[in-house]
Amino acid sequence: MSERKYFGTDGVRGLVGKAPISPEFVMKLGWAAGKVLAAHGTKKVLIGKDTRISGYMLESALEAGFSAAGIDIGLMGPMPTPAVAYLTKTFRAEAGIVISASHNPFYDNGIKFFSTTGEKLPDDVEHAIEAMIDEDMDCVHSAKLGKAMRIDDAAGRYIEFCKSNFPSEFNLNGLKMVVDCANGATYHIAPSVFRELGAEVIEFACEPNGVNINDDCGATSMKNISRLVLENQADLGIALDGDGDRLMMVDQNGDVVDGDEIIYIIAKNAQKRGQLKGGVVGTLMSNMGLELALKELNIDFTRAKVGDRYVMEQLKEHNWELGAENSGHIINLNCTSTGDGIVAALNVLEAICESGKSLTQLRKGIQMLPQILVNVRFTGSNDPLQSDAVWQSVKDVEQELDGKGRVLLRKSGTEPLIRVMVEGPELNYITDLANKIADQVKLVD
Repeated sequence: MSERKYFGTDGVRGLVGKAPISPEFVMKLGWAAGKVLAAHGTKKVLIGKDTRISGYMLESALEAGFSAAGIDIGLMGPMPTPAVAYLTKTFRAEAGIVISASHNPFYDNGIKFFSTTGEKLPDDVEHAIEAMIDEDMDCVHSAKLGKAMRIDDAAGRYIEFCKSNFPSEFNLNGLKMVVDCANGATYHIAPSVFRELGAEVIEFACEPNGVNINDDCGATSMKNISRLVLENQADLGIALDGDGDRLMMVDQNGDVVDGDEIIYIIAKNAQKRGQLKGGVVGTLMSNMGLELALKELNIDFTRAKVGDRYVMEQLKEHNWELGAENSGHIINLNCTSTGDGIVAALNVLEAICESGKSLTQLRKGIQMLPQILVNVRFTGSNDPLQSDAVWQSVKDVEQELDGKGRVLLRKSGTEPLIRVMVEGPELNYITDLANKIADQVKLVD
C-alpha cells in the first residue's frame, strides 16, 4: 500500500486556511469521499464538529462537496467525536464525518471519517479517497444533488446513550466533581450526563467562543482542574479534550490520573465483575508500571504503535475489548466503537461505586515508573529520525539506563513534532537523559 498523501493517523489535519484545511480542498475532499462512498452504496452521511470558529466554514465546504457527489447530509452541529461514531450507527448512515483537530489549538482543524459501524475508515477506502481527490471534480445532475438537513435532537440521543453505559443499580448521589469540557464539543453534554446520574457538577471551560478550545483547559492542561478540585473539596475531576475522545482525571488530592491508571482501574473492575474479555492493549508510550500491575492481576498486556487506530487494530487481532493510550484515549469495545471520554469516565465511576473506594484508593494498585516526554518541533527539510547522530544519542542513553528503563523516539502523526520519551528510576535523571536526545534532534533541524 502506498504512502498516504493527505490522511494521517487521525484523518486529515492542518492549519486552517492552508491546504489541506482550506475551503477549496475540503470541498474537494467531501466530493471525493462522496464519490468513493457512493460506489460502496452510500446514500447519506452525518457531519458533526467541535467548537472551533473554522468549523462553520469547513462544514459548509464539506456539505457542498458531498451534495455535488449526490450524497445526502445530516448536520449535527457541535458534537463529540464518539457521539458522531455512535449516531452514525443509530441513524443507519453510511458514514460519519467529524470536523475537529481534537486537542490542538483553535487555529488547527481536521476532518475525521467513520464507517457505518462507527469505526474509522479502512486504509483502502482512505487511499481510494486520496486517489479521487486528484481527479477533476464534477457534479451530478441537479435532480440528484444531495440534500442537507439539521438533526436537532443529536445531543439528547447521545446523553441517553452515555447514561445507558452506567449500571442501573448505581447512582452518583453524594459525589462532587469538577468537569472540564475544554471549551469543546462536550460542553452541552458531559455536565448533563453526570448531573442526571446524581452527581454535583462544578463546570469548567464550558463556554466555547470559537477560539478558546483547549486553551489552558481540558485533558492536555490539567493545572486548573487540579486547583478547582482542591478549592471545592471535590471528590474528583474529569477533564475531556476538545472533541471528547480523551479523558484525564484528578483525584481528591488534586493529583492527575492518566490513561494508564484509568485503564488499569477499568480492567480490574471488569475482571471483578466477570466482564473482562481477554487482556489490555497499550502502546509504546504506556508506562511499564501498567504492564507490571496487570501482570499481578494475571491480565495479559500487549503494546501497539502510538495512535488509537493501532490500539483498535490490536484489539481486533486479539479479540479483546480494552485498550488505551496514556494520553487518555480509552477504548472499551463492550460499550463503544471508538475512544469515548465520557463513557470511560463512567466506567471509572462504576468502579468507584462497585468498590466503595475513592479514586485515590483505586489508583494505588499501580505504581508508575517516572516517565518524561519532551516534544521537539521541527520545521526543516531534514528528518531527525533519519539522523545517525540522533540514533547514536538514543543508543548512549539506553546503555546508561542499563535495562532499568526505556527510550522511545517517534514522530507525531498529527503535528510536526518529534516525541522523545524516557522512562526510568528517577525523574531528574531521566529528564537529563531525554534532554540530551532532544538537543541532538534540534541540531538536525
